[in-house]
Amino acid sequence: MTEWGENSVAALEALADALGAKPADVKPQKLAELTRPTGALTHASIAQALAMAIPENAIVVDESITTGRGFFPPTAAAQPHDWLQNMGGSIGFSTPVATGAAVACPDRKVICMVGDGSAMYTLQSLWTQARENLNVLTIVFANRIYQILRGEFDGVGAGEPGQRAMDMLKLDRPNIDFVSLAKGMGVPGRAVDNVDDFVKALADGVAEKGPRLIEVQM
Repeated sequence: MTEWGENSVAALEALADALGAKPADVKPQKLAELTRPTGALTHASIAQALAMAIPENAIVVDESITTGRGFFPPTAAAQPHDWLQNMGGSIGFSTPVATGAAVACPDRKVICMVGDGSAMYTLQSLWTQARENLNVLTIVFANRIYQILRGEFDGVGAGEPGQRAMDMLKLDRPNIDFVSLAKGMGVPGRAVDNVDDFVKALADGVAEKGPRLIEVQM
């Protein structure tokens, strides 16, 4: 770890020397072949759809959590873009960060990807996007559960969660209608439950100016 003002590059080079790591040990990631997905919504088909839809010079703000763990290989073959991601800890960072990115770069398309649980922390960002007519496409992955916490439950070896524990993790009874919430804050939205509709919604959302929302019902 380096402090402010110290030479981080030199520190990394020293660490590589100490570990015996050589540049030849690192192989560049191969670009995935992009093909239009069809059929059911899966993590793989969603990743392919996104990779095909990202426009050149876009800013992608990623808080897709468990849905997005396989996004990097396909999107490496997408049009050149910037990718902003939280390194861990905070929940709900993506919608305000996307709002700020759109204010800072009004000439660029901003694509915000967020899980439904995280979205509920800072969804009021949509109102700002509508008020300022910001060019943000928000994609909410609605799997109706804090899946990241469900995974942590398994990770600590706590066994199968009981009904009360699952009640604390699920986002149902009632299900959240993100399209209606977006509309109430002035942002047009649509829901999709298959990858063909998702591909179409992405194409429309990228082409249209101003804020838009897609709820991906998984």
